[in-house]
Amino acid sequence: MTITEILQFADRLVFAHRGKHLDDIQETVIKGVWQGKTYDNIAQECNRSESRIRDVGYQLWKTFSESLGEEINKSNFRSTIERLQIQEKSSICRTNCNFNFGSQTLYQYQKYPQDSQSKDIAKTTFQDLSIAPTINHAYFYGRTKELEILSNYIFHQKTRLMSVLGLSGIGKTTLVKRFIDLNIQKFDVVIWRNLKLVKSLNSLMTDLLKKISIENQNILISDEQFTQFLDLLSRQKCLIVLDDVQNIFISRKFAGQYQTQHTEYQNLFQAIAQTEHQSCVILISQEKAQEMTALDRELYPIQCLELGGLDNSSGIEIIQEYKLQDREYWLNLNNTYLGNPLYLQYICTLIKDIFQDQVSQLIAEGNLIITEEMKLLFDTSYQRMSDIEKQIVLKISKSHENVSIEDLKKSCSLSSIDIINGLQSLKRRYLLNSIKNNNTLFSLSPLFKEYIKNFQMQN
Repeated sequence: MTITEILQFADRLVFAHRGKHLDDIQETVIKGVWQGKTYDNIAQECNRSESRIRDVGYQLWKTFSESLGEEINKSNFRSTIERLQIQEKSSICRTNCNFNFGSQTLYQYQKYPQDSQSKDIAKTTFQDLSIAPTINHAYFYGRTKELEILSNYIFHQKTRLMSVLGLSGIGKTTLVKRFIDLNIQKFDVVIWRNLKLVKSLNSLMTDLLKKISIENQNILISDEQFTQFLDLLSRQKCLIVLDDVQNIFISRKFAGQYQTQHTEYQNLFQAIAQTEHQSCVILISQEKAQEMTALDRELYPIQCLELGGLDNSSGIEIIQEYKLQDREYWLNLNNTYLGNPLYLQYICTLIKDIFQDQVSQLIAEGNLIITEEMKLLFDTSYQRMSDIEKQIVLKISKSHENVSIEDLKKSCSLSSIDIINGLQSLKRRYLLNSIKNNNTLFSLSPLFKEYIKNFQMQN
């Protein structure tokens, strides 16, 4: 079997299952694995990070496993294909579509031709992703572990309510959309809504039930919307994504407290977690909802996935896409900007615009540079904070060392309980770091600390 035949076979599988042909990196990974090369060797060949190659490999093996009906990985890819080659028929496949290598029929596989794929999905899956972002998979970096965690929560632990949480720009929305792109065929209903664009819970419920009633005529709109919605989650396997959930929380109070007109969301989220059904609702937010801490996880299937920055190799790969110079400073740049994909895009654009692609010139400035786009993100976070939280971050920003609760008691005109609640709220906004030592210490990221210092100077 030639490498050309292998690539043709893999391309047919990927196209049939995903509706897209192999790209250059996927071809390089398949060719390299077939030839017995390590991920590191393959990464060097195509000038990509090893983590990027591992991520591409993971997605390929997942596709092949689903298409062939057995576990495929880097170690057994070649042996499995060679075994299938000599079988006239495969007992693991379920339709009559044949693949051929030369004149030999390799096996019969489950058919997913592109022309009929959308029609097949339309018959079994109602999907409304009209306001979900479009993800260019070629620029999806890292997050292999997080995708595995999402899959485990939803498909194995049967999580009914979960949150994907983290700073603005950290990649929450991108991660969830990537998960959907990989797994949409596993759900009967997939709907994405952004709470920034929704007026009220009543309008959201009406919208969801009307949308789905196009495919399910027995669903009627009435005053019993909660009951109807929960019944829908029970009768069909649904994935409902609610993005920008922090927009229903009140500003200038502790994190996760509902605005008066949105308090019924709390009842809805509790009902989703406490009612037996086969679906999952994902909340994407910069603040943790109260239900994610108040509900007993031993009794109810809820989970939180809190996103940190990208690992070094994935962050560096973003920088590499901008073709910047001074590679020896790339790791420093990634760490300085917290491995936050959006921050990295902003600062890389600035380096191209102002410093002629030279990272060293930015580093030579000696000060942390916060772009106007980053400042707007930090402004939004700061404006949402309570007065107590603002006092705390102002005090921490003035300290050259990590601070303890006792330090804050001495320097803030706040009660002990206010300080403790304020610290917890800042943690739930992902603006505060805690360091476990003999005594718990707290700090701000250097970037947010610099923003606070600049804010003080301007006010």
